[in-house]
Amino acid sequence: MRFVKGHGTENDFVILPDPDGVLDLTPRVVARLCDRRAGIGADGVLRVVRAKAAGDPAIEAMAGRAEWFMDYRNADGGIAEMCGNGARVFARYLVDSGLAAPGEWDLATRAGLRRVTLGSSGDVSVDMGPPEYLGTGHASISGRPYTGERISMGNPHLACAIDEPLSGLDLTRPPAYDPAQFPDGVNVEFYRTIGERHLEMRVYERGSGETRSCGTGTVAAVAAASHQARQTSRTARSAETEEWTVDVPGGRVHVTLDGTTGHLRGPAVLVAEGEIFLDRITVP
Repeated sequence: MRFVKGHGTENDFVILPDPDGVLDLTPRVVARLCDRRAGIGADGVLRVVRAKAAGDPAIEAMAGRAEWFMDYRNADGGIAEMCGNGARVFARYLVDSGLAAPGEWDLATRAGLRRVTLGSSGDVSVDMGPPEYLGTGHASISGRPYTGERISMGNPHLACAIDEPLSGLDLTRPPAYDPAQFPDGVNVEFYRTIGERHLEMRVYERGSGETRSCGTGTVAAVAAASHQARQTSRTARSAETEEWTVDVPGGRVHVTLDGTTGHLRGPAVLVAEGEIFLDRITVP
């Protein structure tokens, strides 16, 4: 099986070229590919397949507007709706491999169409869609409670503002949360304001554990911080364009909220390519 390895602010992925949709990508295969000792190692898998060959009627219906479908799987093999860092890496792979031209075009995802913008090198920008505010939620770490904003970015998030340094958080185990609020699991972000429209963030991703970065999570954290700022100042939701910077353990990304949608901009780097022996990684 051919593969490419890439990352976006150190949120890393195994990229599997499968234009005609012939790979039997089971949860067990995905989990073994992402195993950092017995496989290649990654936070998730990006299967590169033409939308018309996705094998999913909802995705195939997008084929007239997007040629490529980003089939994203978490490190535990579970299917996920959307991944912002993954979308940037996916787009960089398409351009670098000659499967798409630099410029602006739509990408099919399980969360719908996402427009990407990129040149022949440099950062990649993704239209992440509008954050959907779902109210207050709660999480806890080692019995300590945290309150946050429930936000959907096509996938579920709980973004919790904290005042203390993020280094003190123990994210070696998943935060506890209310399964009634998040029946499909949740990505939990902890963020702290460190400047004017400038956040630092850590995240525990469902199905992957703590990752060095989370694209949808950075947009969710910015959306939560912006929402909290408006509540504090008692102002209505603004159509003003807001430019935010988010520092994550793996680097820095930029988020723009324009009152209609959210944009994520940041690096996408391909670091290796090769071949993996599928029969060897699936041996018990």
